[in-house]
Amino acid sequence: MGRHTRALRSVGDPEMVVEPNDGHDDLAKALYQEFGGSLMAFALRLTGHDRQWAEDVVQETLIKAWRNADKLDRQPEMLRAWLFTVARRIVIDGWRSRSARPQEIEEIESDAIAVSDESDRTLAAMIVYEALQGLSPEQREAIQQTYLRDRTVNEVAATLGVPPGTVKSRIHHAVRALRRALRERG
Repeated sequence: MGRHTRALRSVGDPEMVVEPNDGHDDLAKALYQEFGGSLMAFALRLTGHDRQWAEDVVQETLIKAWRNADKLDRQPEMLRAWLFTVARRIVIDGWRSRSARPQEIEEIESDAIAVSDESDRTLAAMIVYEALQGLSPEQREAIQQTYLRDRTVNEVAATLGVPPGTVKSRIHHAVRALRRALRERG
């Protein structure tokens, strides 16, 4: 039998088809066993993979099925269609209520609001400048050409009239010296 044409079975007896007079609890369990996984996957897609919201959607869908047990068509393909339609409508209602309600934010005391200033950035620039001054003129030039002027090693080598390997070596030793100097300065 295909996945949509299987008879809906009761949890207690795998051979017993759930009928309207069997009780609502058995129906809810059977619906969850039969459709819970696919309903959860469907709800996850609809909620943008918000697992908690998807679980709430599945639960609310099954509660609606339980409340409407006497009115449900018991054919598996009809039950599946009904459940997925209900789940989709629950998610749509959720999106609507979220967009209609303004987002809540906490009140912040005016003393706690951070005002951006350039002091941290200026201090960092001064520390880097001092660290650059500790390099040899050749190392400093290699760093400035490659990192600050965004030139390739080959372009710097051609500009300085040295082999590319020399530029790479200067950059390597300069970066190590800068790390050491910046670590010392904190």
